[in-house]
Amino acid sequence: AERSLLVLFGSQTGTAQDTAERIGREAKRRHWRCRVEALDSCDVANLIHEPLVVFVCATTGQGDPPDNMKVFWRFLFRKSLPAGSLCQLDFAVLGLGDSSYPKFNFIAKKLHKRLLQLGGNPLLPVALGDDQHDLGPDAVVDPWLVALWDKILALYPLPPGLEIISPDVRLPPKYTLHYLPEDSPPPDSDLLQPTAPRAAPCELHPFSARVVSNQRVTAQSHFQDVRLIEFDIAGSGITFSAGDVVMIQPQNCPEDVQQFCQLLRLEPHRRFVLEPTEPGTPLPPLLPQPCTIQYLVTHYLDISCVPRRSFFELLASFSTSELEREKLQEFSSAQGQEELFSYCNRPRRTTLEALWDFPHTTCAIPADYLLDLIPRIRPRAFSIASSMLAHPERMQILVAVVQYKTRLSKPRQGLCSTWLASLNPEQGDVRVPLWVKKGGMKFPADPATPVIMIGPGTGVAPFRAAIQERVAQGCRGNCLFFGCRYKSKDFYCQAEWEELVTKGLLTLFTAFSRDQEEKVYVQHRIRENGRLVWELLSTGNAHVYLAG
Repeated sequence: AERSLLVLFGSQTGTAQDTAERIGREAKRRHWRCRVEALDSCDVANLIHEPLVVFVCATTGQGDPPDNMKVFWRFLFRKSLPAGSLCQLDFAVLGLGDSSYPKFNFIAKKLHKRLLQLGGNPLLPVALGDDQHDLGPDAVVDPWLVALWDKILALYPLPPGLEIISPDVRLPPKYTLHYLPEDSPPPDSDLLQPTAPRAAPCELHPFSARVVSNQRVTAQSHFQDVRLIEFDIAGSGITFSAGDVVMIQPQNCPEDVQQFCQLLRLEPHRRFVLEPTEPGTPLPPLLPQPCTIQYLVTHYLDISCVPRRSFFELLASFSTSELEREKLQEFSSAQGQEELFSYCNRPRRTTLEALWDFPHTTCAIPADYLLDLIPRIRPRAFSIASSMLAHPERMQILVAVVQYKTRLSKPRQGLCSTWLASLNPEQGDVRVPLWVKKGGMKFPADPATPVIMIGPGTGVAPFRAAIQERVAQGCRGNCLFFGCRYKSKDFYCQAEWEELVTKGLLTLFTAFSRDQEEKVYVQHRIRENGRLVWELLSTGNAHVYLAG
């Protein structure tokens, strides 16, 4: 039989995807035809024809499946699926979780159990990778993969005359990058413009929203820069209600892009087309064809993320310097993980900074391997801080600009918040790619049900949307506990709250932790007003919401 293996992942932050791609590489070294796909990208009904599947899935939140496996999850738990429908399937499940959460690796455990119910044959017990382990999930993943390949090669031996490809041999890249001649005519500018929305915008078809305003809502003297940013979403087809989340696709800053191109000796304005090495591999979404190096590095490659072990493994294979190669090999070995953690994860060193440290290797990176080496920029989620009933065709978010110190001399900066804060709508037409996701918070349908909202800091964002919505719908019984450091410096939306209090539409309790000798937080205000809170809960049947 043709030796084909399918690796399916459910990944929220990219770790499960990284691990799935690692399994894909190990499969290729053992001469398997291997596809690596997100669970929601594959046709679940075809599972019955697959002989061998490895599932790699993370658990998010309170035991929830990642976004890119939600559709698969609903299908798999249909009551109507017959008990023996997967009896042809050999499978293995690798879970990635965090044991400091009560529902540790809940999704992997539940998936394993469900595949058994449907008649699948497990090759191994479910693996439960743990972020809390000193060596991270690899402490479980490394030995489990050794056992997995032993098991698979016992069932499906290597064809005669073939050896496992040695780790010293570099695998071909996923895509090859074909430069277009310098003088070829530029593409129609329409290619880069998103077409008119077919349906509501989504990750593959974001809406390019114009920034209307970008206002700092903390005092200049305050250490934290927080912005209230407003977007124009007219004509987008976007609708949302209180508690929903907006996903924003950020981009790298021009200085980083320029540095990256200099380090790798890339010409920013060169145009190229991508060609998959293996027929049938889809092209990366959201990259125009043809594309410039500048566009690829600005909008696609996550050069500011903390690099993973797999980055150093591939980087080592390009190295022309023995000294650099030894260090890179150490970082990609099982024994070198503690060393890697203190080099990368603890100080939050970025991919770009790591490349600086290995100059001989970096200038030898072939452009073809850029998309194998560096993951794509992931979208960021923000609570929507306004209601369409109060601000039609507009959407607002409250963004704390992320900046902090580690032992590295340069302060760490959040990619998305720093980029958003830098946008100045007074300098012309500034746009941000975005789409909306249903949030986890649902507010009561009955207008008589009171709502207690506890939202310190920027956690108040979804409650601003809820209060605007409820006031517009004529709901009373809005009670907000808000906390921050100083009344004069970071009391977001103060005038708006005070006006609603005056009109009798909001009950507001504030805790300004640093305005007096002893620190006062929202929990102190809840305790002081315990009688009211209990009355709302016991007789009013109030709903309580908390956002941080």
